[in-house]
Amino acid sequence: MSTAAAGTRVELPAPQVRSQGISLRRGLVLIGFSALIPGTAQLAAGNRTVGKWAVRVWAGIVALVLFVGLLSLPFRSFAIGLYANQITLTILQWGVLAYGLGWALLLLDAWRLADPRAMSRTGKLISGGLAVVLAVSGTGIAWGASGIFGAQKSLFGDIFGGGGNAQVQNGRFNVLLLGGDAGADRTGLRPDSITVASIDAETGRTVLFSLPRNLQRAPFPADSPLHKLYPNGYYCPQESLANQCMLNGVYTLATQHKKLFPGVKYPGVEATRSSIEEILGLKINYWAMIDLKGFEKLIDAVGGIRLDVGKRVPIGSLHGKKGVYGWIEVGKNQHMDGFHALWFARSREYSTDYERMIRQKCVMSAMLKQLDPATVLTKFQSLADAGKQVVATNLPADQIGTMLDLAMKGKALPMASVSFTPPTLKAAVKGDIPTVNPDFVLIRRLTAEAIAASEAKDKAGTQTQAAPGSTKPPGTTPTAGGSSKPTKTTKTSKTNTDNLDSICKVS
Repeated sequence: MSTAAAGTRVELPAPQVRSQGISLRRGLVLIGFSALIPGTAQLAAGNRTVGKWAVRVWAGIVALVLFVGLLSLPFRSFAIGLYANQITLTILQWGVLAYGLGWALLLLDAWRLADPRAMSRTGKLISGGLAVVLAVSGTGIAWGASGIFGAQKSLFGDIFGGGGNAQVQNGRFNVLLLGGDAGADRTGLRPDSITVASIDAETGRTVLFSLPRNLQRAPFPADSPLHKLYPNGYYCPQESLANQCMLNGVYTLATQHKKLFPGVKYPGVEATRSSIEEILGLKINYWAMIDLKGFEKLIDAVGGIRLDVGKRVPIGSLHGKKGVYGWIEVGKNQHMDGFHALWFARSREYSTDYERMIRQKCVMSAMLKQLDPATVLTKFQSLADAGKQVVATNLPADQIGTMLDLAMKGKALPMASVSFTPPTLKAAVKGDIPTVNPDFVLIRRLTAEAIAASEAKDKAGTQTQAAPGSTKPPGTTPTAGGSSKPTKTTKTSKTNTDNLDSICKVS
């Protein structure tokens, strides 16, 4: 006992109580520092060799993270490509799990080094509980991170098989996007949506070219195995087969003749790609085919999209058992889940192929503009599961960074769009049906003009809308084989570029 200055007697804690308090504070300090920098507790009061190695590992990881972070600023594409590598993801998958387990063991050892026997019962519960909570939490986080890295490795390994052409084509990357439509009422898989995204390799500014699925006389290049079967383009004069010999039937045609494509994993896509190159006059760098059910899951995984709907769209089919059983009504800033977004993109009833193609591009534009890195990070597991519905792509994993980089650049720029279907593409000769007798010379000219107009915006540094197709087209008319020859009856085509925002606005 002692006397205070004011004469009041103060009881000091007994030596045992003071010792217990000191042990608790020491334990909390050791656990706290070990949680921040693994190995510090062992350096201070335990096996110093273990502590040194633990601190070195921690310092090495911190330095590596900082280095990669700084590297990604000027070389973002390279950093993403390196991250997407299978070896990198394997190391991360097992490395983060090993780190988490090691960190948990060091925390528990820090509690042991604090000598809990010298603590009171309450002190043991506080320090022990803290150590266990931190250890379990850290292990759980490591387990979850390991699962994400494993899902990414599986996703990249299963989908990004490579084989595409990384060479820039006249300053652009051209990507073929196919929406696969396989169902009980279909013979095999046929692309329901056919779009080529032509992307400026510097600015990311994009032009979308949509081709109607019912385009006939699709040409095959001379080096295609199908050219010998259809030297004048894919066309069936028999009326009963006319609906089979269309652009979206090229996939099935090549699959049925897969022996003509030895060593080719996806002959249907290969044949479709080569035909579209002939139609547009563009070399395709990469292609991707997405099953439409996967598309639905992908929209759900990102939490849906928002669109301004200018025309009500039916849900269902007049030829189905249920008929038309619902509607997507007109309205602004409408939230759509995967089910409604899929019907918005696919619905055929009370509509034309032209309108349908515009809706599909509107949905694609919404995904491009509304999908942000935070969404990808927080919902990656769902995105990975949905992404495995992608049938195939020949984009290699080491080019993912380049494409993502361009996508982020293009996100802030207006997206031009050209649809080669009425009323965009007028018949070269009055009375012709464009999809039956398409003028491929005119299509290639309009493609070149749309790209030139897009590039002019970057060169001029202005957002002025160009009007490709306003000049008089060359005098051509399609022959029976789909090629063109001079004629004096050709009339000037109308405007060829549609504005996505004027037809279907992205909120």
